[in-house]
Amino acid sequence: MRLSERSKVIKPAITLALAAKAQVLRAQGVDLVNFTAGEPDFDTPERIKEAAVHALKKGMTKYTDVRGIAPLREAIVQTYQRDHGLSYNKDEVLVSCGAKHAIYNVMQGIVDKGDEVIIPAPYWVSYVDMVLLAGGSPTIVPTKEENGFRITTDQLQEALTPRTRLFVLNSPCNPTGATYSAEELVALSRILEKHDCFVISDDIYEKILYDGLRFQNIVTINPGLRERTIIVSGVSKTYAMTGWRIGYALGPASVIDAAGKIQSQSTSNPTSIAQAAALEALSGPQDEVGVMVREFQKRRDLIVRQINRIPGLSCFRPQGAFYVFPNVRSLLGKKASRKELATANEIAQYLLEEARVLVVPGEDFGSSENVRFSYATSLEEIEKGCERIAAALRKLE
Repeated sequence: MRLSERSKVIKPAITLALAAKAQVLRAQGVDLVNFTAGEPDFDTPERIKEAAVHALKKGMTKYTDVRGIAPLREAIVQTYQRDHGLSYNKDEVLVSCGAKHAIYNVMQGIVDKGDEVIIPAPYWVSYVDMVLLAGGSPTIVPTKEENGFRITTDQLQEALTPRTRLFVLNSPCNPTGATYSAEELVALSRILEKHDCFVISDDIYEKILYDGLRFQNIVTINPGLRERTIIVSGVSKTYAMTGWRIGYALGPASVIDAAGKIQSQSTSNPTSIAQAAALEALSGPQDEVGVMVREFQKRRDLIVRQINRIPGLSCFRPQGAFYVFPNVRSLLGKKASRKELATANEIAQYLLEEARVLVVPGEDFGSSENVRFSYATSLEEIEKGCERIAAALRKLE
């Protein structure tokens, strides 16, 4: 039987595959330190779970509006007015089955065959495949660690062409934790406003920032880009609600309408009960967010310090999210039991076999010289994992 061509050009999500592998190994009794999880290890706050239980008990178990229930869309509108000073109405909001789903729907709604989509690398693993599924052509722009893993104005200017349909901006970034300053966003926006292309601002980690850093959004910085920018975020990372699958997009009504039509023919509405939980997450007290971020900052400080002590590794200090992206260039070419480690993937495999530590190789993020660690785990696990890695790397020839 013949499979579709689109199914042949995309890859399965490596992060989800590794998370599944970790579950299998632990079920087999392997003492594994898992640095792959792209989700907070905290539990969803009780108030949010109780809101879902209440919705269930009162019979909120039917279809909803494809775009999401009106109270939730209104709460999203109010959140952006309160937090960012941005004015939207509920018809400019689409609630989807996670931020990933929102981005997919938006790309399906605006990208056609042959359209170019600019993606700074390192990038979140799904961007490229989503572009391919929409028939577009990814234009990958490698960033440099000395520039804080942030695309420069010169790089953006060079990448833009008459065929550019979309620029994808992720800040704070997965996998690097790199975060754009107001000044950098101003400079990028001046380039973008001269070109007729859309912008996706993937802000899913907007609340997870460190050292007193304040989140900046390109629409807040340059309101002139509002009608060409689609903001994507969700409750997954901020409220430890990854499994609830609620994300959302805000943008021009025409784009939201197109993305909503795509959604209507795939999933229909997001789960009704999860929408009730998301409404409480956004509308209720926000104290637990600060508690979680303060704990993440302690973990960031520890893992950066510990990794930079390990010979052969160097680690950029992230400003947001909960990932580090150490450089493993100096390990390439070293040998383990006479076998050369030629790629980041082989280094990751060696760490799993020798140290029982699971990390994500950088190739699927657009980097052949890095691996990704998630520090959404305890301080004790971070200490143990780094000790194991140091011991394993000492065995290399």
